[in-house]
Amino acid sequence: MGVIIPFNPNMETNTESRLTIILYSVLNMEVLTLWLLSLDYRRRVLLLKSQTMKGLFISGSGTNVGKTLIASYIIKALSVKYTVVARKPIESDCIKTADGLMPKDAVLLNNLCANPEPISAVCKFRFEACVSGEKASAEQGIIVKLQDLVDAVQPINDDDFVVVEGAGGIYSPIAQQALNSDLALALKLPVVIVVKDELGAINQALLSINAAKKHKLNIVMLVLNQITPNDLGNEEALKAYTDIEVVTFNQNKIGNFNTKVMALI
Repeated sequence: MGVIIPFNPNMETNTESRLTIILYSVLNMEVLTLWLLSLDYRRRVLLLKSQTMKGLFISGSGTNVGKTLIASYIIKALSVKYTVVARKPIESDCIKTADGLMPKDAVLLNNLCANPEPISAVCKFRFEACVSGEKASAEQGIIVKLQDLVDAVQPINDDDFVVVEGAGGIYSPIAQQALNSDLALALKLPVVIVVKDELGAINQALLSINAAKKHKLNIVMLVLNQITPNDLGNEEALKAYTDIEVVTFNQNKIGNFNTKVMALI
């Protein structure tokens, strides 16, 4: 960048000096403008990459509803159509090993992909404590911000289909002053909400749907996870209260689930 000459209108200068000062000012402004545009361009590239990233964000009505299980079957189903990669940007309750902390969910999802990646790419932030991502990182003196998680889920290849699993429910804290809903919104990915299919599932499902809609999230489907097969009829009952596509997952009817997943995604 050239030397910037300050211009003082009160100083005595001839016409040639004034023209020289103006010329320097114009040239420096052009250089400065180009530099600023280059910064904006890099930001636009990152933003565009986030906006055009293909994938899904898997969330739920809470913890232990089977998000990882549903994510695993979604990865299997979509691998027929896409090159799927898994991302679990932050995971707590990791297993302590000689090689460091092992994130169980991230490892499981990664191993189901046709081309498994280094676990550091799948799960960047790993903690041993069985608490929220926000609390686990804070207890270790590590600041994990929302942008850190956004950066952590970016695929190596632009054509990859990224299945991102959150941590906990829609409103569970996942980073410093950030909830799962904030991450889903920042990623601009369609959302799959997982609810344990049991007594009370309709209430949990509608609360989660309303929370997601409040934050303008695009819910592609809600999965009722039948960990234990039942005849509660929650799917039909729930359809009377929402226009969101409701799909029941039952391990004895995997074919039906896969067909619906492929039709919706």
